[in-house]
Order: sequence, then structure tokens, then C-alpha cells
Amino acid sequence: MLRAVEYLGKVGVGVTLPQFFRAHDGNVYVVKFQNNRLSSRVLVSELLAAKIGEIMGLCFPSSDIIEIDEQMVNENPYLLELGINQGQHFASHYLEHAEYVGKDRLAKAINVPEMAGVILFDHIFHNADRAKNQKNLLLRLEDEKYKIYAIDNSHLFRSSRWTIDSFQKLGTRIKIYYFQHYRNLLKDLLSPQDFLPYLDIVKKISNEQIEYIVQEIPSEWLPDQPDRLALVEYTKMRMGMADEIYEKLCRFIPKSRGGQRWLFAK
Repeated sequence: MLRAVEYLGKVGVGVTLPQFFRAHDGNVYVVKFQNNRLSSRVLVSELLAAKIGEIMGLCFPSSDIIEIDEQMVNENPYLLELGINQGQHFASHYLEHAEYVGKDRLAKAINVPEMAGVILFDHIFHNADRAKNQKNLLLRLEDEKYKIYAIDNSHLFRSSRWTIDSFQKLGTRIKIYYFQHYRNLLKDLLSPQDFLPYLDIVKKISNEQIEYIVQEIPSEWLPDQPDRLALVEYTKMRMGMADEIYEKLCRFIPKSRGGQRWLFAK
């Protein structure tokens, strides 16, 4: 767990009003608060994504729980104005000098194949937001080479306010998010083979690993045990659908790259 040592100010974008903090490890983080305007389930989704993303080796910025104490809140009037509580919040490593990925810049990144893992993850967890929001993919110059990072996992399960009832409504539904960057990736850049390493990892994630990840979620973010159990069971079920999701994604990859889509198909 991280510990906040310095408040650095507003991020300036984001409906959850994230803020910059420096943690005890010396790094700067974008922090979302448990009492943000959407709900604490935003943090639950973010932590779940961070833990599973780490196992899958996805190009997510490193993230963790961060502790903000009462003294830091009291010493910063804006945090008091926001009504921030002391306690545990969610922190994602801030990527300096990164910029949004434009349509014609995807191919410049050296890690384009890693986006296959992100796309698979997003379809397992119903994360339509990244496909539709062009601000959730960043391009960063590192050692004279560009690298893509995927950020913001606040809308897993199609909503920042998912419930047991919404899990039941989503069920086993598979919808392919063929929008903007994802359209370009599937149509022009990725092959079925790019998905296979990530598919293999997902299939090896055990039920015990999923249960442990959910157990790590702070009780103040998700206090009700029935919600935790529902999250565990729905996550297990969706991850068990990885093969089926992969097969449907391949329908949007052209036959010329090993997929199932004719170039003239609409």
C-alpha cells in the first residue's frame, strides 16, 4: 500500500475529480477518492482491473491503494472543500509527458500487440468506455520509442454504479466494441495470434486468485458481503467466457491477417 506524503493539486479532467499526490515511494500518482461523485465502486473497478491487469501483463500504469491521513486533508483547503475523507483511496502512477493517441499514431507504438490483451480484458469486463473515449489511451515517448498505455478502468461492467441486478442483466452478453481506436486496431493492426498469449493467461487464472483479489478490496469501498460474492462469481463467469469472446473478436479481424472478416464486409 502507498502512503500519500504531498498534495500536488488538480488533475483538471475527469468526472471523479482526481487529484495529484506524491507517495512515499517518490512517485506522483493520480488519485481517485472513495467519496467521488459517482460512487466508491469506481475504486473497486479500478483495483480489480489493476490486479487482473498485472497478472495479464497489460499496459496499464502501475496502481495501488493509497492511504491519505487526516493531517494531509486538514492542511489542504481544497481537499476539505471536496469533502475528502481520510483513509484508503485509489492511486494510478502518473505518466509524465504522455499525450492522447490520435487515429494516425497507433502504428507508431512499439507495443501495439499488447493492445490485444487490453481489448480482450475490456470485452471480458464489459468496459465499453475505453473503446468510445479517445482519452483513455495514451502515447508516451520512452527511450526514443513510443509506447501505448491504457488508463481509466472506472466503468467496468458498463457502469460506475454496477449492482447485483446489473450483473444479472448483463449476463453472458458479448458485444464487440468496434469503435474508434478499437476499430482501427482490429481492422488494420492486430492478428488473432496477438490475442493468444493473453487468452492463455486468462484461462490459467484460478478461482482462488479471483477470490483473493476481491478480498483485498477495502471494506470501506465495498462494505456489503452479498456485493462481494456477486462480484467474485460474475468475474469468474466472464473470465470463463474468454474463448468465446476471442472467437467473436476474430470475426472483426480481416482474413488477410488470419481473422474471419472479408475486407468489403460491413
